[in-house]
Amino acid sequence: MITTYEEYLHTECSLTLEKMQDIHNKMISDIGTDADAIEIYGELVDTATKYAAIRTEWLLLNREEKAERDSKRTSCHYSIIIKFNMLARYVRMQGKDATWRDCLGYEEDNPYNRKRMGDFACYLAFVNGLNAR
Repeated sequence: MITTYEEYLHTECSLTLEKMQDIHNKMISDIGTDADAIEIYGELVDTATKYAAIRTEWLLLNREEKAERDSKRTSCHYSIIIKFNMLARYVRMQGKDATWRDCLGYEEDNPYNRKRMGDFACYLAFVNGLNAR
């Protein structure tokens, strides 16, 4: 199956690369040099990288393989949401506004915001992958 970025942009609650860059820059600004925030961010990126690996192969799997791996994917996705919330809560406690978290949206407002957070997790893994050269 061949897919394109343009196809993704037509999905509900999608994020452009520019919007993801903006969210990431706001996140990095909130983190600054705070060692605890950097540690939480590292945990987020670690989880995002694992999630991106699972999600990347998803379209290549048959129905049985998807059923077999679905609980692991879901569990990893929930971990990402928890890490986003942890980081936002922590930086807010440090006096930052964490508007980046609001940009990702909340599942209770729109179920597609869950997918949006997964998309952004893939972006974090993408950025890390590019910088690992």
